[in-house]
Amino acid sequence: MTKRSKRVAIAIIGATAFTLAGCRDEKIDAAAFPDVQSCKNEASFGGAFTAADCETAFAEAETLHVESAPRYNSLDVCEEQHGEGACGSEAQQTQGGSGGIFMPLLAGYLIGNMLGGRSGMAASQPMYKTADGKFTNAARTSTYSSNKGAAKLSTSQFTRPATTVGKTPMTRATAKSRGGFGKVGSGRTGFGG
Repeated sequence: MTKRSKRVAIAIIGATAFTLAGCRDEKIDAAAFPDVQSCKNEASFGGAFTAADCETAFAEAETLHVESAPRYNSLDVCEEQHGEGACGSEAQQTQGGSGGIFMPLLAGYLIGNMLGGRSGMAASQPMYKTADGKFTNAARTSTYSSNKGAAKLSTSQFTRPATTVGKTPMTRATAKSRGGFGKVGSGRTGFGG
């Protein structure tokens, strides 16, 4: 092998390693809270998030909830996916929604520090109950054992979920064909609680 070939091979190996390292999903400090007050209470003890971060993240989670929560054509189908008492009509939860479409109630939210431990730029996700008593985010990328606690999560857990506004609500058949609302997510994360 010539000197040039060796340099090219080393450059390719180095570029490949750099590319693979760049593709690895960064882990960030994250926490789950059942409501904004729980987050503010923890912030008062000097946690990773400030009270302002809590409010901003909760407002973002509420906005994502309105835009991206799963929608069902009946209360029965919604409760089959999220548990009894865990659903309400779209009209109750959004301005201008339909009384014939049902959505899970917001059961908490995830907040993550997107600057890796430094203050600022918090991201959030709404959390919903699943039929088995666990919790999931709107994108259904993970299932959590609790809606409170702290963990290191992948930044992908905060990817903006697809909108469900104006889409055909799920029926029992479409929910079943998807394996249920909380069943698609691949990650399993345990928030202590």
